[in-house]
Amino acid sequence: MTYLAKPKLHHPKLPVNRLGYTRRDYEGAVSTLCAGCGHDSISAAIVQACFELDLPPHRIAKLSGIGCSSKTPTYFLGNSHGFNSVHGRMPSVLTGANLANRELIYLGVSGDGDSASIGLGQFAHSMRRGVNMTYIVENNGVYGLTKGQFSATADKGSKSKRGAVNNDSAIDLVTLAIQLGAGFVGRGFSGDKAQLVPLIKAAIEYPGAAFIDCISPCIAFNNHAGSTKSFDYVRAHNEAVNRLDFIPAGGEITMQAAPGSLSEVPMPDGSVLRLRRLSEDHDPTDRTAALNYLRQREAQGEIVTGLLYLDPEPDDLHAHLHTVPAPLNRLGDAELCPGSAALERINAALR
Repeated sequence: MTYLAKPKLHHPKLPVNRLGYTRRDYEGAVSTLCAGCGHDSISAAIVQACFELDLPPHRIAKLSGIGCSSKTPTYFLGNSHGFNSVHGRMPSVLTGANLANRELIYLGVSGDGDSASIGLGQFAHSMRRGVNMTYIVENNGVYGLTKGQFSATADKGSKSKRGAVNNDSAIDLVTLAIQLGAGFVGRGFSGDKAQLVPLIKAAIEYPGAAFIDCISPCIAFNNHAGSTKSFDYVRAHNEAVNRLDFIPAGGEITMQAAPGSLSEVPMPDGSVLRLRRLSEDHDPTDRTAALNYLRQREAQGEIVTGLLYLDPEPDDLHAHLHTVPAPLNRLGDAELCPGSAALERINAALR
């Protein structure tokens, strides 16, 4: 018999954050994914990021679509709001929730099939509209729930577990996100927690559309020789474009100096994103340079990870629409029904 419930008791001296929560308080149910799945590592990174940011779980809304990746919100932030939508529709559901209540922290979790195939249009519009969200794609290049068919992000020339070769060009969601106007774009690897945790922390604190494409090998169907999304392949071809350190607002911060140049990008809330560049030629605040860099490294057979593009002066959908500061779901009749005189002025302006 298998028991999926986690014990509620824990060691009384577990580390706590400024809210008094332990890391366990940000966990969810026991994962039912395959043992060793990269998605579970991403869940652990999300848990660690939220714990370190001292986020109240009740202020987080996690949304997903359909697929192995979209099951993962069950396994983290068990005390947060959650909504599992239909296949590919997570971005529009999240957009509606964000418009209704701008005070929540929105975390959208999706997969390469969910976002790059049936949900590609939804993904595109959430990026170009600047919806204030952290959008994480757990990218394994296959449809894990339906036995490992190639997804739209599978690289051309890669081989399936059964030996079939993919002849279609891959959709690169990172390049699309930069082109469509996302203000924060990064790529991570589920096997590199040291890079992924600060990347997620910075994305959560970013006041606009933040997108992370996270390579997450499927150990059941896409972790073999010939796969370009296996653990061995990604580790062998990973080009880390920067070393990341996200500093929340407040408190003294110290860090050890490392070789290479250091960029400090202040965020609107007073926090600082520190980028220790490993590639001297890459400027993460230059959209065109980021796209060129991605193409150059792709031509060399490298998978670029890290923060690839950052707009240091972001805005979001509420700024575009000029909505009121208060959450729309809290407006009463007085604000929503301004009266016949105001309606007459509006009608007169349209005549």
